[in-house]
Amino acid sequence: MTSRKPIIITGAGQRLGLACAKALIAQGNEVIITYRTERKGVAELKALGAHCIQADFSSVAGVESFVSAILHQYSALGGIIHNASEWLSETEGEDSAVLMEKMWQVHVFAPYRLNLAFEPLLLAGYEVSGYADIIHMTDFVAEKGSDKHIAYAASKAGLANLTHSFSKRFAPQVKVNAIAPSLLMFNNDDDEEYRQKALSKSLLRKSPGEQEGVLAVQYILSSQYMTGRTLSLDGGRHLA
Repeated sequence: MTSRKPIIITGAGQRLGLACAKALIAQGNEVIITYRTERKGVAELKALGAHCIQADFSSVAGVESFVSAILHQYSALGGIIHNASEWLSETEGEDSAVLMEKMWQVHVFAPYRLNLAFEPLLLAGYEVSGYADIIHMTDFVAEKGSDKHIAYAASKAGLANLTHSFSKRFAPQVKVNAIAPSLLMFNNDDDEEYRQKALSKSLLRKSPGEQEGVLAVQYILSSQYMTGRTLSLDGGRHLA
């Protein structure tokens, strides 16, 4: 993987995105990350040599600004990992139309626009190194649905469908796959009752941590014979 052109990871200021960025940098890859809010993780990635670009994908203008920045600074890419996400529910009092628009904007439009805008760069990256990938971070709920996060689940399902369409468009040069996590890690403020309830939803009854997602990313990037597929990281939750 170290012969790749730069890899973009969106929303990499914390949690899984941050872990993936650190792992890819450690393997010798040049990494570009986006972040919306300044966090400790962004400073850590800057210190490691990542190109960190502030970008807000909740608006078309924010997406276009990022597209313009990349097209002006790079002529080839080795991959895009679409990790940027919003976790909002219908129970939080936001207008339903606004909520759906925001979820669709971040989870569907932004990856759609970036994939199309950077198509020439990905193809150029493939020509140089023989590698180019797109990874969509979807979610377990894209398949099952959610009564409390309806717009979120619908938009993640839309992102999952983009995996199929773009794998057809970009074949055979660029592989396009998805990762669908369920519970990988808890937030620090999650109480014990919530943790136990969440763990009971899967057969393996554990939260494996962000490293499970990192391993999935590394597998997809190293694979030479998988496209249009989804790796499900759910601990057997679909059978529980």
